[in-house]
Amino acid sequence: MATRRTYTREFKLEAVQLLTGQGLSVAEAARRLGVSENLLRKWRQPLEAEGKQAFPGHGSLPPLEAELHRLRAENKRLRAEQEILKKAAAYFARESL
Repeated sequence: MATRRTYTREFKLEAVQLLTGQGLSVAEAARRLGVSENLLRKWRQPLEAEGKQAFPGHGSLPPLEAELHRLRAENKRLRAEQEILKKAAAYFARESL
């Protein structure tokens, strides 16, 4: 089974720089780097869209994804608190009867 290659953020940035800075075609840049043309195109898209935020790496999320993660965690915590308060209210309602 073939192992999946991983590339550093710097490598990806330099690879896209071959396209934009040196004006090479995708085919030529891919040939020089030893990567597929499709992979090089996939790297170019987030760099054009996100700029310096592209290719955050493992454990480092882009700002919007980090915010989404934080909000989902907060939502989960608030729902748990709400359930506890419902149970407490039901308990004390029974006790007062």
